[in-house]
Amino acid sequence: MNFFVTCPKGIEGLLLDELKMLGMASVKETQAGVYFAGELRDAYRVCLWSRLANRVLLPLQVSPVNTADELYEAVQQVQWLDHLRPLGTLSVDFSGRTEQIINTHFGAQKVKDAVVDQIRAATGSRPTVDRVEPDLGINVHLYSGKATIALDLSGGSLHRRGYRKRAGLAPMKENLAAAVLYRAGWPQLAATHPQLLDPMCGSGTLLIEAVMMAADVAPGLLRERFGFSRWLQHDKSQWQKLQAEAVKRRDAGLAALTVRFTGYDRDASVLQLAAQNAEQAGLARVIDWREQDMVELGAPAPGPGLLVTNPPYAERIGDETELMYMYRQMGERLKRQFGGWKVAIFSGNADQCKVIGLKVDRQYKLYNGAIECGLFLFTLHAERDRPLPLEPGTPISEQAQMFANRLKKNLKALSKWVKREQIECYRLYDADMPEYAVAVDCYGDWVHVQEYAPPSSIDPRKAFERLQDVISVIPEVLGVKQERVVLKQRRRQQGSSQYGRQGQTDHFIEVQEHGCKLRVNLHDYLDTGLFLDHRPVRRRIQSLALGKDVLNLFCYTATASVHAALGGAESTTSVDMSATYLGWAMKNMGLNGFSGGDNQFIQADCIKWLNQPRAAAFDVIFMDPPTFSNSKRMEEVLDIQRDHVSLVQAAMKLLRPGGVLLFSNNYRRFVLDYEVLADFDIQDITAKTLDPDFKRSKSIHVCFEIRHRAG
Repeated sequence: MNFFVTCPKGIEGLLLDELKMLGMASVKETQAGVYFAGELRDAYRVCLWSRLANRVLLPLQVSPVNTADELYEAVQQVQWLDHLRPLGTLSVDFSGRTEQIINTHFGAQKVKDAVVDQIRAATGSRPTVDRVEPDLGINVHLYSGKATIALDLSGGSLHRRGYRKRAGLAPMKENLAAAVLYRAGWPQLAATHPQLLDPMCGSGTLLIEAVMMAADVAPGLLRERFGFSRWLQHDKSQWQKLQAEAVKRRDAGLAALTVRFTGYDRDASVLQLAAQNAEQAGLARVIDWREQDMVELGAPAPGPGLLVTNPPYAERIGDETELMYMYRQMGERLKRQFGGWKVAIFSGNADQCKVIGLKVDRQYKLYNGAIECGLFLFTLHAERDRPLPLEPGTPISEQAQMFANRLKKNLKALSKWVKREQIECYRLYDADMPEYAVAVDCYGDWVHVQEYAPPSSIDPRKAFERLQDVISVIPEVLGVKQERVVLKQRRRQQGSSQYGRQGQTDHFIEVQEHGCKLRVNLHDYLDTGLFLDHRPVRRRIQSLALGKDVLNLFCYTATASVHAALGGAESTTSVDMSATYLGWAMKNMGLNGFSGGDNQFIQADCIKWLNQPRAAAFDVIFMDPPTFSNSKRMEEVLDIQRDHVSLVQAAMKLLRPGGVLLFSNNYRRFVLDYEVLADFDIQDITAKTLDPDFKRSKSIHVCFEIRHRAG
C-alpha cells in the first residue's frame, strides 16, 4: 500500500528522517509531505508515533479531472461500500482547483454526491455528513489536472495530541514544537545536557513535547479516536498490539527518565494552564513550573542543559522595541548564567534575535502558520561567553553622553522645586532631544521610561540601540538600580486602550504627593495609576474641598478623590466604568485612612450616570474624560471635542450654586465651545495647572473652572 503523510511547510526533511526511523520503506519527500510504502500496520505506526505529521492519507484513486462531471466519475471508480456502512457518516476535505472547478465547497459537494449516489443505488440507504466525528474521512486533492482521492486515516490533524485542553495567547502547535526540538538536537542531546528549560513556557507545549520525546512516549497515545477507528477495513488486533507496545515503552521510558525539565513564565495564570496540560499528558510530576520573570533568568541547576523557547515576536504579542529590550536582557542573562548550555530560540523576527548578542551556530527556516520564522541555535561556552563586569566609568557613546548631560541638567533645574514641594513623582525628561524620543518619569527610587513609537522609516535596530543608551545611562545618572528602570513604548491610543492591562506582575509601589499616599503600578498598564501632569489640578481640588461634597467623574484610580478627602471634604463620590480601577481607587482611599459611607464608589458609564435625573448635590466636581472611547461597556461612543458641551451641561446640573466644575482633558487640539456654554462663567486655568516639570509640554492638557453665573 502507498501512503502520503502531510506536514507543515518547512519540515518535510525532518518528517522524511522520522519516517525512516520508524521503519518506513520507499520514502520520498515532496512539497508539504512525504510518501512511503508499507502495510496497514505501518500507517497505524505513523499515526501513533509521528511527532511531525498532520495527516496520514491512503490514496484510493488517481484520475485525470478537469470538469465537475469528471470529478464525479472519478469518485465513483472507488467501491465505497468496501470502506463505509450504508448508514454511516462521512466528511470531505477538498483542495485544489481546475479551470472548471474553482470553488472548494462545490468540489466537496460533488465528491459527497458521488459517494452517496453510489451507495444509495446499491443499497437503498444513504450515508450522511458529519464534519466532527465521521466514520470515514475522504480527502480529495486536485493538482495538474489530476484528482487524488484518498482516505484520511488520521482523522483530525495529528498535531492535536489530546493533552492541550486550553492554551495561552498565541500557542505553538505541537508538531511545530517537535520540529524545533528535533532541530535543536533533542532528545539525543539529553545524554550530555540532562536538563531542559523553557524560560517563557506559556502553556507548556515545548516542555511537554520534550518530555514525551526523551521518555519515548508515543504522541498519539492520548488521542481518543483516529480516522480509521470506524473504517470497515480497520484491523483492530494490529492496532491494539501497537497501542500495548507503546504503553510499555511509555512506562519504561518515564521510569528511566533522569532529565530535569523546568518551565518559567511571568504569568501565573498561564503557568496554571501549562500544569493542567502536563497533568492531562500524564507528566504532572516530571516538569517543574516556576513563576519567574526574564530579568531573574538563571539556570535551574548546575551543569549543562538545553534552553529552548518561543518568545513573543510582535506579530501577535508585545511591541517590537520593548521585545528587543527583552531579547537583549535574555542575551545578557544567557552569557552570565548559562555557560556550557545549548540554546534554541524560535522567533518570527530576525532583527530581535540579532540583538541577543550571541554568535549563531545554525539557523533554520520554519513556519508558524503563515508566518515565516527562524530557529536560531547557539552554544554558550563556559568561559568565553561570560562577560566581564562593567567597571565604573566605562565609556559610553558620544550621543549617550549628550543624553546623560541633559538628564543631569534637568535634574539640577528641578531639584530645588522637588525638594521644596516634597514631590516624589515627577517628569524629568520628555523627548528634549529628537534622537532620544522618550519620557522619563521618577517615582521615588523607581524610574518609568516610555519610548514614543518611532516612525516606520527608522531602522528598528537603530532605534533600539538608542533606547539601550537610555536604559544604560539612567541608573548611573539617577543613582537607581538597573532593575528599577521600567520600560514601555507609548503608541497613539484610542478609547480606553490606554487603560488596558499590558502585563500581570501585580507589583504595586506606594508613593506620596502633597500628603497623600497613592498606589502606582509601573509594569502592568500603559499608565501607572497616577497622571503626573494633573498634579496641580489635584492640589487645587484639595484646597477647595474643606466641608464640601466632591464628585469625581471618570475617576480612574480616584487620586483626586484622595486629595479631596485629605483636604477635609464632607463626602466624595467617585464614578468609573472599570471595576479594576474602582478597586484600585478604594485601596488608595484606604491607604489614607478614608473609608465608609462618606466616600462612595460607583461603577457606571459616566455619560449614562450623568443623564439620570437627580438633584444638584455637589460643591466641587472634577471631570477628566478620555479623548475618545468606544468601549463595549459604554452605550455611546465618546468624542470629547464633539461631546464636551453635553458633558459640561449635564455636570453643571449637579453643581450647587457657588460650586465649581473643574473640567480637563488631554486632547491637544481641544477647543472649548464658549458660545454654546455662554450661560456659565468659564475660566481657562491651564497655565496655572502646569508645574515646572511640564512647562515644556504646554499642550499636554487643558483645564477650565466653570461656575454658575451669579443671579
